[in-house]
Amino acid sequence: MNTPRLLPYGDRALLVEVEEVSEVVLVADAVRSGPLADLVDDVVPGARSVLLLARPGVDPAEIRERAETGIVPDDLRVDPSKSPADRQGPSTVEIPVTYDGPDLAEVARMTGLSEEEVVAAHTGTPWRVAFGGFAPGFAYLVGGDPRLEVPRRDEPRTQVPTGAVGLAGEFSGVYPRESPGGWQLIGRTEVAMWDLDRDPPALLDAGATVRFLRA
Repeated sequence: MNTPRLLPYGDRALLVEVEEVSEVVLVADAVRSGPLADLVDDVVPGARSVLLLARPGVDPAEIRERAETGIVPDDLRVDPSKSPADRQGPSTVEIPVTYDGPDLAEVARMTGLSEEEVVAAHTGTPWRVAFGGFAPGFAYLVGGDPRLEVPRRDEPRTQVPTGAVGLAGEFSGVYPRESPGGWQLIGRTEVAMWDLDRDPPALLDAGATVRFLRA
């Protein structure tokens, strides 16, 4: 792992910039369980950064000072050949999926796998929530089988149904509501990703482990 960049962010936060999504997961894990945990009120992962919000009364300079001594201790470092999913998240969510998506055959063609092998790869490896974005409840999942890395569609769909399960690059994800989208759709789930009557509304928190199951 390369040395993260530490940047001030307002008067209550520190921004940690990294180069890879896998490092986002590693830094967030280290902050939640390491020597910074008592100084940080919230950890907000992004695509290539982790925002550390200081607890009330804590000077972000103190967070930076501790972070500069090694934000990721040696005992938390992982073999770069391993995926973020090799580290267990703070919670595990199981999502049953019906694998009948309109792009399943195309994903099989692009990966050189059979449709059954695509499903086996998607369900056979746990994923980790790296960060959220795009829409409330949408989680970018990383750490899956690398054979499933496929490009986005050349032409995005104008409407993707709620619960559609897709792939794009190194990510997998579930659309929390009907919206435009360009991910390769391999299945669908009835599990709600976003529910205002639930506390918290988002099913998938940053850092959580996700296991897809065949419905």
